[in-house]
Amino acid sequence: MAPKKKFSKEKIIDAAFEIAKTEGLDNITIRKVADKIGSSIAPIYVNFKDIDELISNVVMRIYEVSHKMYLAEDSGDSFKNMGAASIRFAKEYSVLFRDLLLKSNKYMKDYDKALGGFLVEEMRKDPDLEGFSDEELMNILLKMRIFQLGLSVMVANDQLPPSFNDDNILELLESAASDVIISTRIKGKNKDLQV
Repeated sequence: MAPKKKFSKEKIIDAAFEIAKTEGLDNITIRKVADKIGSSIAPIYVNFKDIDELISNVVMRIYEVSHKMYLAEDSGDSFKNMGAASIRFAKEYSVLFRDLLLKSNKYMKDYDKALGGFLVEEMRKDPDLEGFSDEELMNILLKMRIFQLGLSVMVANDQLPPSFNDDNILELLESAASDVIISTRIKGKNKDLQV
């Protein structure tokens, strides 16, 4: 009799992640994951109490992938890095992008909490952002996330003009970031003059 296969938690998450990439988070089922790894459902229930716990682990994997994409960008410009990573994620993982950002779900609330502080710290390294308060940096970040989300939606849904390439997309992000930073500086100076 052949020895029983062992299915690690990581292997199960990998299989569920593969399903989510093509079919979306809502289509992850215990049966589909079991079929993907070539087992019964038992190993999944040994490692996870229910489908929600498994999906939560898949979402954590998505966060890790997103974070690695950000770290892989190395332009020296935090906004450019954030934007480039977001656009790349929207292109490479369009199903997951739409699942997480275009549908109401409980997962993005944790993402914002986990990533907000990290992004502000990254912004502090950018010489163009020197002198801004935490509140101003959070406001800049929010404005850029709104713009970036709209652009990423267009990328994920293939709605940009056919002539638009990656360089055009990054130029557009840089231009918007520059506009937001300049307007925040002007508003700050005007506030200082009014005091």
